[in-house]
Amino acid sequence: MSNGLDRGGFLRTAAAGIAAAELGGIRLAGAQTQSPMHGDFPSVKQINAGELDVGYGEAGPARGRPVILLHGWPYDIHAYTDVAAILAARGYRVVVPYLRGYGTTRFLSQSTFRNAQQTRVALDVLALMDALKIEKAIVGGFDWGSRTADIMAVLWPERVKGIVSVSGYLITTPQYQQKPLPPKAELGWWYQYYFSTKRGVLGYTEYTHDFNLLIWQTVSPKWNFDNATYERTAQAFDNPDHVAIVIHDYRWRLGLANGDPRYDQLESRLAALPKITVPAVTIASDFDGANASGDAYREKFTGPYDHQILTGIGHDVPQEAPQAFADAVAAVDRF
Repeated sequence: MSNGLDRGGFLRTAAAGIAAAELGGIRLAGAQTQSPMHGDFPSVKQINAGELDVGYGEAGPARGRPVILLHGWPYDIHAYTDVAAILAARGYRVVVPYLRGYGTTRFLSQSTFRNAQQTRVALDVLALMDALKIEKAIVGGFDWGSRTADIMAVLWPERVKGIVSVSGYLITTPQYQQKPLPPKAELGWWYQYYFSTKRGVLGYTEYTHDFNLLIWQTVSPKWNFDNATYERTAQAFDNPDHVAIVIHDYRWRLGLANGDPRYDQLESRLAALPKITVPAVTIASDFDGANASGDAYREKFTGPYDHQILTGIGHDVPQEAPQAFADAVAAVDRF
C-alpha cells in the first residue's frame, strides 16, 4: 500500500457518457467483467504513453473538465467505477489508468527497468496526460494514487488544477523511512518486511490472489464487499510485471533497491518534503486512526484547502464511499 500504509511523520453504474476513442493511437481492449452490484467501464482503452502501453477506463464527455483518478496497491481502476459515474453525470471527463504492473497496462520494451519508485510512477501519469492531450487536470487518488497526486502537485503544479488525496501528505524518501516506529505501529507494515526477503517474493508470487484479499480485509474491516467485487479487481494482478513492480516499490522505499539515477534530481526535491500549493482536499478515514485529524500534515498544504474525516470507512475510500470522494473532487474544482 501507499504511504498511507507507510512509515514516518506524515503517515497517514457505469457512466452513460463514455467518450469515443477519437484521439489517434487509442485502441479498445476487451470489455471488462461486470459485477452484479456495481457499474463498470464498458471497455478499457489503450494508448502508448512514455514507457508504457497504458490501459485506462474513461467516462464523461470528451470535452469535459479533466479528472484523473489513481489507484494503489492492491487495487485497480474498479475502485473508481462509481466515482466516475457520478462525476461523468456532472460533466467531468474522467480518466482512470491502470498503473504500471496492473491490468492491461504493459511495458513497451522487455528491457525497460521495472521501476516503481515514486517519481517514475508520477511520470507515467504525466506521459498519459500528454498522450491524451490533457494540459491540466484535477488528480485524485488513494494509496499509491495519493502519493502520486501529491508528487505531481509539487513537481508539476502547472499541470494540476487541484488534488484529492486520501490520507493526506504521502511523499516519502528511503532515508526518511529508516526512522523506526514503536513496535505496535511497525506491526501494521509487516508485508513491507516480508517483501524485502526472497521468501516474500516467492510467497507473493505464489499467493498473490489470497495475499491481496487479506490486505483488503485487514485495511477495510467494515467493508462487506462480495466475492465478485474482489474478483473483478483480482484480474488486474495477472499482469506479467505485477510482482516485480510491487516488490520494487516497497524495497525502494526501505532503501533496499535502487531507483533510476535519471530521477535523482526529482527525488532530491521531494526529499525536502516540499509544500503543496495547488488547491487540495484531503480525506481521512478509520484507516488513518490517530492521524485522522490531519494535523500532522496540515502545514504541508498552503493553497485553498479542506480536510474531511469519514467514519466507518476503511482504506479504499473511493470504492467504499464513492459519493464522498466525488464530492471532494467537485469541491476542489470550486476552489
